[in-house]
Amino acid sequence: MIKKIRTLVEKYWDILAYLFFGVLTTVVNYVVYLPCYNVLHLSAVASNGIAWVVAVAFAYLTNKPFVFQSHDWSWKTVGPELAKFVSCRIGSGLLETAAIFLTVDLLHWNGNLMKLILAVVVVILNYIGSKLLVFKTKND
Repeated sequence: MIKKIRTLVEKYWDILAYLFFGVLTTVVNYVVYLPCYNVLHLSAVASNGIAWVVAVAFAYLTNKPFVFQSHDWSWKTVGPELAKFVSCRIGSGLLETAAIFLTVDLLHWNGNLMKLILAVVVVILNYIGSKLLVFKTKND
């Protein structure tokens, strides 16, 4: 039984690790968003933008070594990786920001709830982008 579990964990390591660090990234994002939106009373879009910057930095620093096993920190590797990583995140960040603007700022839906719902969509999109475009290995 333990051998079977170990085999499954090894087989799906990148997905399991991504989910773990995706949840942590979402927590970081939310921890920055909540005080900006609820305490500083910034707009949902401004709060989301600030939270996005912090979360993207956290995500890159954790996804690179722990999820996608990319351990080369030379600028030759980091430069292109980071450019692709940020580009993918800009895409999902713009989508999230547009959805927040529509649902929260225009339709006045609950900003805290919409942020959480959209986080799920963003985690999925970001995994696909990271796996297929950013941290591709020759075996993929």
